[in-house]
Amino acid sequence: MFAMKRRLVILTEIIAPYRIPVFNALAAQPEIDLHVIFLSETDRSLRQWPVYKEEISFSHEVLPHWRRRIGKYNLLLNVGVTASLDRIRPQAIVCGGYSYISSWNAAVWARRNGVPLLLWSESTANDCRKARGIVELLKSCFLVCCRAFVVPGKSSFTYLCQLGVPPQSIFTAPNAVDVDFFAGVAQEVNASDLRDRLELPERFFLYVGRLVIEKGIFELLRAYAKLDAEIRARIGLVLVGDGPARTELLDLIATERLTSVHCVGFLHREQLGKLYAIAEALVLPTHSDPWGLVVNEAMSCGLPVVTTSVAGCAADLVIDGWNGYIVPPRDVNGLSAALYRLARQPEFREQMGLRSAQRIRSYSPQTWAAGLVEAVDFVCPRSA
Repeated sequence: MFAMKRRLVILTEIIAPYRIPVFNALAAQPEIDLHVIFLSETDRSLRQWPVYKEEISFSHEVLPHWRRRIGKYNLLLNVGVTASLDRIRPQAIVCGGYSYISSWNAAVWARRNGVPLLLWSESTANDCRKARGIVELLKSCFLVCCRAFVVPGKSSFTYLCQLGVPPQSIFTAPNAVDVDFFAGVAQEVNASDLRDRLELPERFFLYVGRLVIEKGIFELLRAYAKLDAEIRARIGLVLVGDGPARTELLDLIATERLTSVHCVGFLHREQLGKLYAIAEALVLPTHSDPWGLVVNEAMSCGLPVVTTSVAGCAADLVIDGWNGYIVPPRDVNGLSAALYRLARQPEFREQMGLRSAQRIRSYSPQTWAAGLVEAVDFVCPRSA
């Protein structure tokens, strides 16, 4: 048995802005003494996120590192993992994945010191980055090292069970964003000013994410193009984000003469929250996504959601026909039909948005923290 306050280390890749609220909530738990080890501050090759260090209220450090992209692979090497663990002497370690050498260093340290290792995994059976060969073997070896597992929702839970993990050792910490922040921004938006500054149409469907093929952006354009010209004249399509497919995307927009489609580039969260507030619906037509936190953000602002059955969040957040629509991946006709229904049923769309806002309230940073604490309790029982 352990004393009431357990020393916990979380090992994760970068200081992602959406992780700060959940780590703050965990650090506020009276039974947890939290220290987060980041392998890198950010990854500018993939994300344009700012680092909101001033919002961090938990103990943390960023390890010295060397990063290099080799083709589609992201190589990240660190020094100091073992030294940090020797200094902190945690009673449990949570690794946010198994693809980094530092995760394996932590696993070795945990085994040598008799400390339970937990895997925090968002992977699903639909993940387009399916492992093969030696990678699959390494994954299996890492799972054997772990005493418990933390997942964001049903899809990840099912996937771990398929890999042979006992269900009783899997705990759900629902992926969360700062719901109050996004809801507050949405309430304060000046719609006309925002439309003028970003040159937005009066009404629009919204996509938020990287401009890459795997996000289904080309299917989205084709689905939107299938809508009646009258609908496209009334409701535009706004794409937020950047990425390697941007040039090809702009070429397709020009070729198809989709004058009501607007690419506004990357936006910071304050502007993004305002954009959610005035959109008709969020559309995430991904081919595969471990979760999709933009869905949490949009629901916080009262938006219905159209997404695919392979988005990790779909099974937890979206009820088909109730607060949005779930369509098969790459299904242009199904996606277009969902957009058509939203365009033709404005009152029903508003009801869907209200249901989204209601449903997302239970996906808070505090709920995530409670799920993580439950997993820690499993491997480090509290003393009476």
